[in-house]
Amino acid sequence: MSGPEPLCHPRRVRRGAALTLMFASVLMAGAATGSLPDADAGQPSPVGADGPAVTGAHEDVARAAAEALADGTSPVEAAERAVSRSGDRWAAVYSPDEYEEFEDALDGRYTGVGLSARRERDGRIEVTRVQSGSPAAEAGIHRGDRLRSVDGEKVDGRPVTEVVSLLRGDATDAGAGTEVRLGLARGSRDWSRTLRRAELSTDSVTVRRAAGEPTVITVSAFTKGSGQTIAAAARQAAGGPGVVLDLRGNSGGLVSEAVTAASAFLDGGLVATYDVDGEQRALHAASGGDTASPLVVLVDGGTMSAAELLTGALQDRGRAVVVGLRTFGKGSVQMPSRLPGGSVAELTVGHYRTPSGRGVDGRGITPDLEADRDALDRARTVLGGLGDRTLP
Repeated sequence: MSGPEPLCHPRRVRRGAALTLMFASVLMAGAATGSLPDADAGQPSPVGADGPAVTGAHEDVARAAAEALADGTSPVEAAERAVSRSGDRWAAVYSPDEYEEFEDALDGRYTGVGLSARRERDGRIEVTRVQSGSPAAEAGIHRGDRLRSVDGEKVDGRPVTEVVSLLRGDATDAGAGTEVRLGLARGSRDWSRTLRRAELSTDSVTVRRAAGEPTVITVSAFTKGSGQTIAAAARQAAGGPGVVLDLRGNSGGLVSEAVTAASAFLDGGLVATYDVDGEQRALHAASGGDTASPLVVLVDGGTMSAAELLTGALQDRGRAVVVGLRTFGKGSVQMPSRLPGGSVAELTVGHYRTPSGRGVDGRGITPDLEADRDALDRARTVLGGLGDRTLP
């Protein structure tokens, strides 16, 4: 039986934080960061990722959980203390219920109000997307509205991760049907709305097509099935004016889905290497991808983990021009293991490198062309140049 897949997502030691944590500019309120389920979830491992996820650190955490279980205390809290002592900044411990909820989120299901937001340079929280049919849409909230408060707590200047946690009601274990009151602003108008949280489903991939224009594929996270959706969009775009793969604000997700996405634009070959406790392993693209259509990848400081892995592969292999801002720089690999009592620990076991051998952790990926708010326009300009060069 194949073992757990490597995890590639941003996470800190905090119970339940992984259910809400999507770093940087754009976050779907209540969506998960993305991760790889363990072997018990029945998911296939990527190339070279077989073998058990048992390390010295995993053994220490498991021992602490077992001792707590025997003493009648909380194995989750004991595991968290052991993880904190390890100094592993990306580790996380889940209770069985939290991990089940997290796996639901990987399937594109989550509890929330259906809006995406980002923090502006001045600290304001701005709504960037409202999901159709969601409580936020029904309340008349629009893209560009300012989110000022959640249940009476002001959100200006707060990290978006905290705002997402407030919207979900994590501190009070709020679920579908519970109320959340939002303070909003639009221009000079201030108002408030009380919404009921709902069980929602969301597509992490959106595709925009217009006659004579490049296809824009926006990926918010690498959840289950996202790689195939990207591949299908790439096939439909073949022979056209090019593709913009927008990974801005993508905090990572399932490594296997990122590899599938790479396969859409590569004809086999290396995607990344990574180590598990010193043992080198590799991820390879499948053959048959579109290697001819001009391709630009958009990135920013919120592009992390599996999204950086994909960006690095396409850049190193000379397949894409990368436009935007330096990426976050999260290149560590986590793997999950079941603990006594049914909880799950995710601990760092190594780091990945791009095909040329570049380390990403703490460094990020430098774009070929720097751009900020005009990134999409710059991408279209670049595609025009690439298209001209491919003419006979």
